[in-house]
Amino acid sequence: MSILVSLVGLGFLILIHEAGHFFVARAVGMNPRKFYVGFPPALVKAQRNGIEYGIGAIPLGGYVKIPGMHRPAAGDLDVHFGRAVDEDPSVRRPVEELRRRLEESDYEGARGAVAGLGESVRTAEVSPLARKAAERGLTDVDDALGPDAYWRAKIWKRVAVIFAGPAANLVLAVILFALLFMAGGGKATQTVDEVAPSAPARTMGLQAGDRIVAIDGEAVEADQIAARISGSGGKPLTVTVVRERKTITLGPVEPRRTDGAYRLGFVLRGEGLGAGESIWQAVRVTGIVTKEIGASVGRLVTGSGRDEISSPVGITQASSEAVKQGADAYLWVLGLISLSLALLNLLPLLPLDGGHIAFSLLEGIRGRAVKREIYDRVSMVGIAIVLLLFFIGLSNDIGRLN
Repeated sequence: MSILVSLVGLGFLILIHEAGHFFVARAVGMNPRKFYVGFPPALVKAQRNGIEYGIGAIPLGGYVKIPGMHRPAAGDLDVHFGRAVDEDPSVRRPVEELRRRLEESDYEGARGAVAGLGESVRTAEVSPLARKAAERGLTDVDDALGPDAYWRAKIWKRVAVIFAGPAANLVLAVILFALLFMAGGGKATQTVDEVAPSAPARTMGLQAGDRIVAIDGEAVEADQIAARISGSGGKPLTVTVVRERKTITLGPVEPRRTDGAYRLGFVLRGEGLGAGESIWQAVRVTGIVTKEIGASVGRLVTGSGRDEISSPVGITQASSEAVKQGADAYLWVLGLISLSLALLNLLPLLPLDGGHIAFSLLEGIRGRAVKREIYDRVSMVGIAIVLLLFFIGLSNDIGRLN
């Protein structure tokens, strides 16, 4: 059950990401052709204002189709219409006409050629498979030649649409962190919330609900408790608590060294912060985590951060473990994953969002488009790097499972 919850959570993060692209694309005049909850094929779909909304058969994430992500190229025609040309030579002439228009960058003439090719495809004697590929090609090429195509838009619009996906994940992370701070994760109190099994605190008799008022006979405030225990050097400590209006002294017991510090093994109850302070703390935490993720990428480049990479397998396992620990832990991990997803997509690699942003800015600086061949070659390098990172993460996750 915990794995199912974690998968739904990961799917929700992807859906939020795609929704960011979708709504900003509509706002700047790029009319998306499809928006799905889940991935196609569609279980249910409906057309509204030229957009196909649907629920996909693969119930994870979401999918948005923005027209004309790439300038149409003559080479695309072989993929779409090659089979139809082989089965019915009558299709060859209109395909070659469209090819010539694209090679000459005559995009207005190409739209007329698409209409003529569509008529030829409708009357051609070809197999269902060839017809389906050709019809899909007609739709894709016509969309790419339309006035609302992505590649035709101004640079700032293209950057806004692409950045909106990671931005949606970033905003979601801040919202989740802020809600957790408001719900009680912002400021520790003197009240014990949880005592770990087999911990020194359990041995001395500390209980959830106890309010710690002194350590070794010296009064403490909430923000002094952890430091007083850690600073003991491992010497036996007594803890004075108020329990059901009675003052009780527990111990002495020796703290246990854990993660480089001496601890008794209990968690203090949190006190919620106000909305403004919660948002500020959420932004601060987001900045700290972003800095650490950036440092880990730097270590990866130098070859020392290989063991810090995780694949979707490890991410699912971590979120599944968080589900078992409770809602707060799960939402915290979900926020961290959402932030990581945003930052990963901003890496300047095609086909990631950061790669599209980088190329859009490059075209704006150059004042002319980058050739499609360069896009394709850089995309191949980017895909290879992403796959390499995936397999490194997967090998790390398998090693951790063992």
